[in-house]
Amino acid sequence: MDKRFTDSGLEVEALYGPQALADWDLDSRLSKPGEYPYTRGVHEMMYRQRLWTMRQYAGFGTAKATNERFKFLLGAGQTGLSCAFDLPTQMGYDSDHPRSEGEVGKVGVAIDSIEDMRELFDGIPLGEVTTSMTINATASILLLLYQLVAEEQGADPKGLGGTIQNDLLKEYVARGTYIFPPRPSMRVITNVFQYCAKELPQWNTISISGYHIREAGSTAVQEVAFTLSNGIAYVQAAIDAGLDVDAFAPRLSFFWNAHNNFFEEVAKFRAARRMWAKIMKERFGAKKENSLKLRFHTQTGGSTLTAQQPENNIVRVTIQAMSAVMGGTQSLHTNGFDEALGLPTERAAKIALRTQQIIGYESGVVDTVDPLAGSYFVESLTNNLEQAAWEYIEKVNAMGGAVSAIEAGYMQGEIEQASYVYTKQVDASEKVIVGVNKFADEQVEPPEVFPIDPKLQAEQAARVARLKSTRDNTRVDQTLSELEKTARGDGNVLYPMKEALRNYATLGEVSDVLRGVFGVYHPS
Repeated sequence: MDKRFTDSGLEVEALYGPQALADWDLDSRLSKPGEYPYTRGVHEMMYRQRLWTMRQYAGFGTAKATNERFKFLLGAGQTGLSCAFDLPTQMGYDSDHPRSEGEVGKVGVAIDSIEDMRELFDGIPLGEVTTSMTINATASILLLLYQLVAEEQGADPKGLGGTIQNDLLKEYVARGTYIFPPRPSMRVITNVFQYCAKELPQWNTISISGYHIREAGSTAVQEVAFTLSNGIAYVQAAIDAGLDVDAFAPRLSFFWNAHNNFFEEVAKFRAARRMWAKIMKERFGAKKENSLKLRFHTQTGGSTLTAQQPENNIVRVTIQAMSAVMGGTQSLHTNGFDEALGLPTERAAKIALRTQQIIGYESGVVDTVDPLAGSYFVESLTNNLEQAAWEYIEKVNAMGGAVSAIEAGYMQGEIEQASYVYTKQVDASEKVIVGVNKFADEQVEPPEVFPIDPKLQAEQAARVARLKSTRDNTRVDQTLSELEKTARGDGNVLYPMKEALRNYATLGEVSDVLRGVFGVYHPS
């Protein structure tokens, strides 16, 4: 009989029965939804009480253009905002910087100052919506700009809800939008934890991200193991900085990818929840129930989308979204079917949102909590995936933790090897990709592609120049000097950073001050 395997190489038997769970303890491994170890979900009633947040990712061009897309999606029934930023914004450069040439507004919205943030959320009451911002190296800057605009709107910062990704470790592993070396980056991240615990207590201070690790080519097992290892490093860094674990742990969140192997993805989400609960309880001694709960956002797999026969991606996204729902996600983004070609068009974005709505309101999968619990196959796969992930975590621990493992190139090497194996399987047609290496079309119709305005860069650069010529530059210099002084000491950099941004310092200027103090990371 032929052998079958998941995408992580876990063997799948032809038939599962009671023997698969012969040594399995129901109470300690499964329990009830909303109870430790949270295998079945972090809430007792899950989607019977409230559907997941439907949070479509959007961001392109100018703040005004993205504001219009936000309002379009909210009008179509989206229940939370999610913002993408362009590469210069992610890397800490203003739109008029030479390194920004050709990248302004392309893969997200350009945000240079508080003026842009005001325009981005014009007419959107920030005290009434939650916003997720996919931003890392400059996460603290974008968070403070968001808070400043919310305060201008009259919102109470204590009630502001949302998430910044703020996960630098995975940037060194998989994505590359870092600025500073790992250890100063960890300082800024713990500064964010401290700041938000006092000033923005409802804000999720980090979204520990497996998504980009998976996009770089990892397996599902590696995604769980390396992401949780990074989570361990963040918790330890915060404790080392003097924070009580139960003061910040309830605001930690996670961000997972969803790929096509449906049952492995469901098992991944369930295993990750169980593992994190054990880590927080046994390793860090967390006492609060909310400190033990792995709450997470899911995005369907961008790397699984194909430029060939792009409509096939609607089916892929539906399968992936269903796995996230069956796995107990708290919020979800579904990719547009045309994202292998460019930014999603309005038509593609609406289909992606409707996919979530059909699952939520028509499929019936939300009517009972964790409907796959007790499945011989699902529970066995969850156990096997968890065991394989623990083996990786033990290797990372033996190296001294995630930061040391990253500095040694261990995680990067494992992901590269997994990506190589997968690519070979696709090239040899051992792994079928419909429309690519099987059932391909001979004739291809040109697709509709989202247009990028070529005038955007010049207009945004001129906007920055006007700001710098009309603001109080003496005051800007004073506030940036205070930021530098704090960065060279051991204080929390967010407080002087907020004053600089309030006085119209730009994202690039703030980033340059920190570059001057912390240096710039160059991988060996």
